[in-house]
Amino acid sequence: MTALRDLPVDQQVGLLFVVLFGLLALGSVAVMLMLRREDEASDRRLRVLRDLRALWVGALVFWLAWVSAPVGATLLFALFSFFALREFITLMHTRRADHRSLLLAFFAVLPLQYVMAGGRFFDLFTVFIPVYVFLAIPVASALAGDPQRFLERNAKIQWGIMVCVYGLSHAPALLLLNFPGYEGRGAFLLFFLVVVAVVAQLAQEAFSRWLRRRPVARHIDRSFSYRAWFAGALAAGAMGALLFWTTPFQAGQALAMGFIAGGAGTLGDLVMKALKKDAGVRYWGNTASVTGAVGLLDRVAPLCFAAPVFFHSVRWYFEL
Repeated sequence: MTALRDLPVDQQVGLLFVVLFGLLALGSVAVMLMLRREDEASDRRLRVLRDLRALWVGALVFWLAWVSAPVGATLLFALFSFFALREFITLMHTRRADHRSLLLAFFAVLPLQYVMAGGRFFDLFTVFIPVYVFLAIPVASALAGDPQRFLERNAKIQWGIMVCVYGLSHAPALLLLNFPGYEGRGAFLLFFLVVVAVVAQLAQEAFSRWLRRRPVARHIDRSFSYRAWFAGALAAGAMGALLFWTTPFQAGQALAMGFIAGGAGTLGDLVMKALKKDAGVRYWGNTASVTGAVGLLDRVAPLCFAAPVFFHSVRWYFEL
């Protein structure tokens, strides 16, 4: 570990991506060998291949975010927010009077939020959407003069902005946090967040099958239980403790941060499942021919919740 810490920053991050893509390549080969006997049109095969493709796309995006420097990373995640918000809105009921609010969301709120992230204006970045935008959206809708389902329409637009813009914008912001003695290593913080969020979700799904099920939200997710959630968050904390050497945290701090981020991510996934139930869809992308949705929200939902919780926990605890 000492030898790794003594390497230059570029070599450390480069080694991280060599390991990441190497593990993905080995995993891809193993998965393809396992699926050889599966029917090419089977649902399981298609689902596994879709998930594998999503992992590769996520890893490539992570790599591009690092090589393109802070400005490029901010622009890249802004595009992700744009497509995620578009996907969210296409499955929600809106009216003609909502057009000015939607234009405000896509072409004013979203770019301003990422400009503040890229410029490290973190004090304004953290309150811009929850305070100013949440007050401005209903004003814009009221000026359109359509009171029908006013509260419902505005709540959906506000919630879409909160998840797809506010939540996701905290991922590139992690790259820009200034830890004393940890300059240039923000990619490790983002890597830490993604890994613990994925581990929490996978562990929760596994434990929900092994443990006796006592679902707490039966009509949303029959596999979600308090015990499975705690086991998933604990697994994320354990993974965080194993990865402490990649971060500015001590082992105990990394365990706590992993538990918090992983737990928040799985709760976020539950919330997004509730939203899908309300919209009457199983996957965000299963009506792509009608709405143009591509299932992006299914991939980034845990990150949209884990990123802001992790970011603000780190800023608060380390007084950054």
